[in-house]
Amino acid sequence: MSTKARELNSSNEVSVVMVVGVNGTGKTTSAAKLASHLKQSGNSVVLAAADTFRAAAVDQLQTWGARIGVEVISGKDGAEPASVAFDAAIRTKALNSDYLIVDTAGRLHNKSDLMAELEKVKRVVEKTLAVNEVLLVIDATTGQNGIAQAKIFTEAVAVTGLIVTKLDGSARGGVALAIESALDIPIKFIGTGESDHDFAVFAPAAYISGLISD
Repeated sequence: MSTKARELNSSNEVSVVMVVGVNGTGKTTSAAKLASHLKQSGNSVVLAAADTFRAAAVDQLQTWGARIGVEVISGKDGAEPASVAFDAAIRTKALNSDYLIVDTAGRLHNKSDLMAELEKVKRVVEKTLAVNEVLLVIDATTGQNGIAQAKIFTEAVAVTGLIVTKLDGSARGGVALAIESALDIPIKFIGTGESDHDFAVFAPAAYISGLISD
């Protein structure tokens, strides 16, 4: 298990969380669920719809924002992800919100393009606000490929924590423990279903008990 803290890294001012991962892992939904979780804990939150290469992701985040009462910053169709993230950072700072959560692209034409785009988003946000967390979303049904994914994202944007999704079925998410062990990246949250309540802080004892139970 990782020796690093499982709590969200935060600052005294605005805390910025980038949510990264390949498409299909539940990345956009996880960004929204995290926003809901933080809001329910008494924090003010802004969401940035910076996965502009997938129109459905922007629409999805706006729908979630309306449902949970969180402002979503988005750009025009085809807007640059970094531009949306920058606008969101400016807006969040002006509102003096507690958190900015940035949903990022999960697929571009090739891997190097995607990683360069994520690096750019992080760099542009940090012109205004420090990025406190980069959370990688891993699908619990992913096999050993998950470790390769984690290595690639970590090289690009220094992943600080994991969100493990789709733990609602037979998937036990053992790959997440493998990633923790290999890269010393702590699991911070788990997603177990579709609603905003199906999201929780990771509890190691309960998780391991589930892994080894029949």
